[in-house]
Amino acid sequence: MSKKVLIVGGVAGGASAAARLRRLDEEAHIVMFERDPYISFANCGLPYYIGGSIQDRSKLLVQTPEAMYNRFNIDVRIQSEVVSIDPVNKKVRVESKEKGSYEESYDALILSPGAKPIRPNLPGIESSKIHMLRNIPDTDKIKTKVEAEGTRSAVVIGGGFIGVEMAENLREAGLEVSLIEAGPQILAPFDSEMSSILAKELDEHGVNLIFSDMVQGFAEVGEQIQVQLASGTVLQSDMVLLAIGVSPDTSFLKDSGLEFGPRGHIVVNERMETNLDQVYAVGDAVEVVDFVNGTKTAIPLAGPANKQGRIAADNVSGLGTTYKGSQGTSIIKVFGITGASTGNNEKTLQRLGLPYHVIYVHPSSHATYYPGATPISMKLIFDPKGTVLGAQAVGYSGVDKRIDDIATVIRFRGTVTDLTELELTYAPPYSSAKDPVNMAGFAAENILKGMTTVFVPKDLEGRDKNNTILVDVRSEIEHANGHIEGSINIPVDNLRGRLAELDPSKEIWVYCQVGLRGYTASRILQQKGFRVKNLTGGYKTYQLSKYSPKKDDLTPNAVHSAARKEIAATVAPAEMGTGTIGAGTATVIESTTASASISSAPVSPPVKQELDLTPDSVLDACGLCCPGPLIQVKMSMDPLLDGQILKVTASDPGFFEDIKAWARMSQNTLLQLTKLPTGMIEAYLRKGITEDSASAAAGAGVQAIQTNNASTMVVFSGDLDKAIASFIIANGAASSGKKVTMFFTFWGLNIIRKDEKVPVNKNFIGKMFGAMMPRGSRKLTLSNMNMMGMGSKMIRSVMKNNNVSSLEELIQMAVDQGVEIVACQMSMDLMGITREELIDGVGIGGVGYYLGQADQSSHNLFI
Repeated sequence: MSKKVLIVGGVAGGASAAARLRRLDEEAHIVMFERDPYISFANCGLPYYIGGSIQDRSKLLVQTPEAMYNRFNIDVRIQSEVVSIDPVNKKVRVESKEKGSYEESYDALILSPGAKPIRPNLPGIESSKIHMLRNIPDTDKIKTKVEAEGTRSAVVIGGGFIGVEMAENLREAGLEVSLIEAGPQILAPFDSEMSSILAKELDEHGVNLIFSDMVQGFAEVGEQIQVQLASGTVLQSDMVLLAIGVSPDTSFLKDSGLEFGPRGHIVVNERMETNLDQVYAVGDAVEVVDFVNGTKTAIPLAGPANKQGRIAADNVSGLGTTYKGSQGTSIIKVFGITGASTGNNEKTLQRLGLPYHVIYVHPSSHATYYPGATPISMKLIFDPKGTVLGAQAVGYSGVDKRIDDIATVIRFRGTVTDLTELELTYAPPYSSAKDPVNMAGFAAENILKGMTTVFVPKDLEGRDKNNTILVDVRSEIEHANGHIEGSINIPVDNLRGRLAELDPSKEIWVYCQVGLRGYTASRILQQKGFRVKNLTGGYKTYQLSKYSPKKDDLTPNAVHSAARKEIAATVAPAEMGTGTIGAGTATVIESTTASASISSAPVSPPVKQELDLTPDSVLDACGLCCPGPLIQVKMSMDPLLDGQILKVTASDPGFFEDIKAWARMSQNTLLQLTKLPTGMIEAYLRKGITEDSASAAAGAGVQAIQTNNASTMVVFSGDLDKAIASFIIANGAASSGKKVTMFFTFWGLNIIRKDEKVPVNKNFIGKMFGAMMPRGSRKLTLSNMNMMGMGSKMIRSVMKNNNVSSLEELIQMAVDQGVEIVACQMSMDLMGITREELIDGVGIGGVGYYLGQADQSSHNLFI
């Protein structure tokens, strides 16, 4: 009797398993389920089709259902989603576009559900202008948008492989591109100094790079979309590509009895078997062993997925093949250069506490006397016994084969000595007699044999300048063109004759351009009795470690419009490269609108006005809570003369809104308001208001609100009936054209809490309050006749029967109408409520902000 094997998911793992299984068993009944229309496609090629490098869409389709059936006699069912499995009765439930819902039995089951792009729960995330790339339909949608008339700019979120490839290809397609990465670097498999080469390539090709900044939300503005960052920067573009990572697509298996890892990946053994009988799993959804360090990990790459599919098929057929783990060998093209890595990087080894050594070499791709040789920067990581742990390389040519060589050595648990002994192909157009891989092995072996001691760029930060001498052994011209601060210049060719210039009681730290002359110098000095270290990789590696992207020449000093009511903070001018606060100047960009943004689309050059921000007085209000900073500001402003400037630094988050309102009420001018990356808020205020400061005030976000056309209310109560009344009044006022501000304080904060529990760190008091108070609007009680919750249910039922919107609908209606919902920062601090626990669209403010709004209001309510 033939065996019936079901395969869930195609593409790499599933399709590979199906083809291998048929070759092993001609009689098996093989059924493959794929929820999308395409069972096997070149997902790694999707960005290049979007960018135009791949012209023919059909070339992306590796296999079609018809071809799979004709060649392998496989029953392929597209647009059929497996929604659950029953391991006891060995059945799966399928939701099919053609057949509807049905069950299918199996003798063996191979799961290859893959991984799905992470879609964070952020304000505005459902916008149709936000795209993700996983499959052919996603690709078609993005391609259509890119080629549409009027599409000129894009923001890519995420600096992983997909994010970088999409940034490159969108740029190649002619778009202005900004790439946002929450971490300090792109491409996590590389260490920062190596990834900096790839970042520099993006930078030089016009991709605007923003590192160490997180997206806080999105807002559609006409035909464009704004991306709001934690720093306060607002990027405006025609489309957004979200690529912040992937998570295993295993939610449909949660009640199956399968064992999952800590991040939701399916746990398998070396035969790709799960804990369930005759159930196998492969691909991006499984947890694997890190081949180098032996820990559990997840590596969503096509190569491992294909191998795992083959191994699962082998074991279904009884061959007993094993998967020994993945070392994460990967490669990427970034415009003209290539980056590749294999094994563990420094970050991984440091996290695991494993000892290691590092060397850098910068050889040429082939013999330098043959035309076309280009440099390769290589990093080799190895343990104290010489076992190779990892490698990274970046260059224009020959990078792939060098990393492939080292990956092979790692797979056989090889050492740096093995690298020195590899006999690799050589002819001048292709390599050198000493291949770059050999050179890396030589440099590493010199350390293990005690021939040299090395240091890396970060060691310079802790160098004892009293007991060491830093020596640049390059030529005088090289030294004059750029050198490490504090170094003296003694060219290596002159070193033997100038030893008297060096103090033998001090350790000598030498460096050259790439490490080779430094090694020669270290050998001379060591044999002359000096204690010496050489900078591995030389000055070139030092420069890589110091790289940072070019800054945009716009400073978003204006308050930015956003979907959320919290006003976005601005980036410090010094961070954005538009002014030096210490020198007393900054650039203010005038705008004819009430808001401004950094747009990645071509815009007319802004009108710039140089303001002298040299302060006459400085106030440090850090550590004070509302209204302390405002009181200190007033006390500091009082003795100043009209036109004099006060610089204020505060740590209270509510101060960002409070100071704008205070400036307006007190008839002073807010020249500049900045939220620093450290979270501190910096404000420059000029005493009094002068005509020439009007544009500066607008640039800092101080907007006039028409008197008698605004309404404010303080919502103190957390009772259901009073909450309903508050939002009915607010919606009524907003619908009549009034600017409505609702200021929630103390018990009223419970109305705008999220219903679900949010994992946040709290102290003991905060946890107590959180447990005792109602979490969200659905758990509020009536002020009278609550009757143990029956009253709340009754009033909600009456409202529904009378077609009166529920409280939750009223809240959403208010948000949609532009009602400003503000939470009191002081009350949040006292009651242990955090920003993350509040519903989307809530701003944070203090007493000063509320009073500023009330001052412009025709009436004020206290509920």
